[in-house]
Amino acid sequence: MSTAIFRRALTPRATASTTVSLSSISSSPPTPDTSAVSTTVSILTHHRRKSRWSTLLSLFPNGFTPSQTSKILLKIRNNPHLALRFFLFTTRRCHSLSSLHSYSTIIHILARGRQKTRAKSLIKSAIREFDLMGVEDSREFSGKKCKVFKALVESYRVCDSAPFVFDLLIVSLLEMNKLDPCIDIVRMLHNRGVYVNVGTCNELISSALKTRDCFFGYDLYKELFGCEKGKLVPNVHVFNELMLSFHRNGLLDMVEEVWIEMVKSNCDPNAYSYSILMEGYCEKGDLEKAEKVWEELRVKGLNPDVVGYNTLIGGYCRMGEVGKGEELYREMGLRGVEGTCVTYEHLIGGYCLAGDADSAMLLYNDMRRKGFITDNSTVDSLVRVLCCKRSVLEAFEFFKIAMKNADFVARESSYELLIKGLCDEGKTEEALKLQAQMAGKGFRPKSHVYGAFIDGYLKIGKADEAESLRKEMMDM
Repeated sequence: MSTAIFRRALTPRATASTTVSLSSISSSPPTPDTSAVSTTVSILTHHRRKSRWSTLLSLFPNGFTPSQTSKILLKIRNNPHLALRFFLFTTRRCHSLSSLHSYSTIIHILARGRQKTRAKSLIKSAIREFDLMGVEDSREFSGKKCKVFKALVESYRVCDSAPFVFDLLIVSLLEMNKLDPCIDIVRMLHNRGVYVNVGTCNELISSALKTRDCFFGYDLYKELFGCEKGKLVPNVHVFNELMLSFHRNGLLDMVEEVWIEMVKSNCDPNAYSYSILMEGYCEKGDLEKAEKVWEELRVKGLNPDVVGYNTLIGGYCRMGEVGKGEELYREMGLRGVEGTCVTYEHLIGGYCLAGDADSAMLLYNDMRRKGFITDNSTVDSLVRVLCCKRSVLEAFEFFKIAMKNADFVARESSYELLIKGLCDEGKTEEALKLQAQMAGKGFRPKSHVYGAFIDGYLKIGKADEAESLRKEMMDM
């Protein structure tokens, strides 16, 4: 009896009151928004690739709201390629209004799927549209005001994202030359206990070293890697960047300080690390310390690369010990390390410094056979040693051959040296042609060039030309 009564209670009657009662008991019908989302998701996941977009256009000619776009994207987040195609479809074909919310959703999805390049592209678009649009002074843009960062934080949990998304944001900003906002964002993340990866820290420090100075970059290193011991561990690449920056600024003591910091951090230096330290000692003329570094490199079991060999060869050659440089060059060949253009330039410079024109020219010819292009300082050294040890005419012929290389730009000193040499030998016509060529390169004749011509004309008995040039020189 009770079962029958219960059954009757659930049986609808054809009365208005019963209809209302049942509608209140049953689940509410789907809203237009929910229906659009579920329909779209079904079309995206079940229709063929070619038909899905035309179907969506016919069903939703007015496009989707930002809220609908984000909901649809979340439903298909496990397929980042499809999610990206849908997002681009809504913005390009449906003319739907993009919002920070929909941008942050697709960025999170792409970051989860490790679609690094596509995610960065959208991050940059979002920053340009929502952060930089209408901002007259881009310096006003800071990490604390970054709307894209705020949107990514707010949508982080609902998108089930990972911290990698903030690495992509920082790298994107760095590629847009926005260093200060990056530093702000990293600080805010660290305050929340979120840490970007070491590679991103390296890029941040590298950018600081290039756009600010070496001490700013070093302070940033201390801040990033000293925030909480063990959270971020620096690698050899960041130490190399710091040492190289200090080395380029001639601060050997700071190069040594960074080296000590690297050792304290239990980070093993690589062959390039040793090369930077050796170069610092070589430039200071301290070959003894450079040799000790070279020996330590070998003791550590590291195979010196061409950079290391070039560093020590250059040090020997600059200090007049070209023989030791030549020994290292032969060792390179035995170890299968191919010499570079820099290797030859160091050795040629060393032999020129020693006044050995024959050895310098042998190396130059070998260098050219291997397809290396000589720089102007090497040509200048060769012109000088040929003028001094062989003949001016041989130096002149060598110079003319070097000038045939379209990429070669001669030094002013090369022209002046040859002009003086030619005038000394009474070859004033050849010297005039060379001076005209020199003027065509933008070099203006100086007093000692005038003096060379005056002396040259006097030697061949052309006193009038010499006097004319003397007056011209006085009017300069």
